[in-house]
Amino acid sequence: MAVPVIRHVRASVVRGGGADYHDQGADHWIDDNISTPMSKYPQYRASRQSFGINVLGTLLVEIETDTGHRGFAVTTAGEPGAYIVEKHLARFLEGRKVTDIELMWDQMYNATIYYGRRGLVLNVISGVDLALWDLLGQVRQEPVHAMIGGPVRDEITFYATGARPDLAKEMGFIGGKMPLRFGPAQGEEGLNEAVEHVARMREKVGPDFWLMYDCWMSLTVEYATRLANRLDPIGFKWIEECLSPDDYWGYAELRKNVPRGMLVTTGEHEATRWGFRMLMEMDCCDIVQPDVNWCGGLTELIKISALADAHGKLVVPHGSSVYSYHFVCTRQNSPFAEFLMMAPKADKVVPMFSPMLEGEPVPVNGKIKMSELDKPGFGVTLAEGLTLERPYTH
Repeated sequence: MAVPVIRHVRASVVRGGGADYHDQGADHWIDDNISTPMSKYPQYRASRQSFGINVLGTLLVEIETDTGHRGFAVTTAGEPGAYIVEKHLARFLEGRKVTDIELMWDQMYNATIYYGRRGLVLNVISGVDLALWDLLGQVRQEPVHAMIGGPVRDEITFYATGARPDLAKEMGFIGGKMPLRFGPAQGEEGLNEAVEHVARMREKVGPDFWLMYDCWMSLTVEYATRLANRLDPIGFKWIEECLSPDDYWGYAELRKNVPRGMLVTTGEHEATRWGFRMLMEMDCCDIVQPDVNWCGGLTELIKISALADAHGKLVVPHGSSVYSYHFVCTRQNSPFAEFLMMAPKADKVVPMFSPMLEGEPVPVNGKIKMSELDKPGFGVTLAEGLTLERPYTH
């Protein structure tokens, strides 16, 4: 049987419909006084949207073969990403066999090194790569996890990221990761508030439920060290992404400074095996957290995971819903996963990409059974009625 060949690559921007988790209203916990690198400027402190976290929007990549098979994926790259796909990357896909994923990734990466390497360009490459894996799953009528080694467990266990760890415990999650609301700009007062907040939550959830802080690149080594040491007596699992992703030296120092047993985690805004190699060789963290929609896609995440395994590091991808679930279930060094609470008050479990995607599984009692991931590709479809704009063609 002939291997299908890619005929068309299309890049669209998804408008509205809650498609981008960066594009939530001011009443949503995900945009309510979260400490950020811009918090040092008072006018950008209350909302991440005030400094433009939502400006890119959602990129949809669709790939079709000469046999009519279609695959797709979404990522955060919006209209600039659509331009890169249509005007540059499509040439490396169209005319290729659907099985040539490694070749296509290598050509996309090397052709964009002079203006890429990470950030927006890697977001785009990630979206294309995930669409290719979804397409291959449609051709083979297999779930992605079956094509990358198969499950090593019967179900995936989750912790929840949101503003209400106490409610997450009631929903069956193993832990709750909260957004840090105050950073160095708030000085000692902010530090006190952060510690008092954890103490209140510890009283609600008991001694065994994990509590963590997502610091979103907003702290200094000194501030993060003080925070970690003050949280330790309360019982704290980890502090996440405290520093700029470029400050490998600061992370190495921080990991030496935190109390014994407390974990340092990072990697959400890192990309490629080379970026993660720096994190691991400099012993910057205990857990790496690549986002499969940003780090280079599934093709690159597999390499990152193998590198992490060789360094004795766990891989717990950032969010990403089905795009990371199919990976996590196949790796021994990914023992649990993150679930991003997209309900505005973090008080119920809803699909991360709703209402853009249909068929997206969600945890029940903090777990997803493997039987829920057995559809071809990533197992999701685009919802009907989405407003799609294709601003560029090639």
